[in-house]
Amino acid sequence: MPSWNIKHWIRAAALTATLVVSSMVGASSSVAPSFTLPSRSGDMVSLEQLKGQVVMINFWASWCGPCRQEMPLLDQMHKRYSSLGFTLLGVNVEANTKDAERWLAETPVSFPVLFDKDSKVSQMYQVSAMPSTVFIDRKGHVRYLHRGYKPGDESEYLNQIRALLKE
Repeated sequence: MPSWNIKHWIRAAALTATLVVSSMVGASSSVAPSFTLPSRSGDMVSLEQLKGQVVMINFWASWCGPCRQEMPLLDQMHKRYSSLGFTLLGVNVEANTKDAERWLAETPVSFPVLFDKDSKVSQMYQVSAMPSTVFIDRKGHVRYLHRGYKPGDESEYLNQIRALLKE
């Protein structure tokens, strides 16, 4: 049996992580924890207001490289599907919003950006990686959870959005 080097261990860990995330897809759903957060525009946004829509919550931080990479792709999804009953909420998890505001000035998005300065909402959703993306169905149930981001993950996001919109 050949000895395992670091590359083999990394591949095995990546496969395991993929299987864990994949096993969550289609898992029995639970009611999404309700929250209200301030938005960039100064309004308070409540998850309750969005009942009846498919909601994608993307937890992100300005210091997170993968978050920055996926943000323009998320904006494209929001623009494409928002007229069909889909809402994307970007939830920034930083205590100080200045870095997020600065980054958003350079890379504007059309979807609502909310601020979770004390990380209460991210804790309710058990966010343990940046970015983390949660999909909520029209009935208010958490249906999918995706931790992290790598190029190509947006295809899975699109599959999940389309499937939930068809329900």
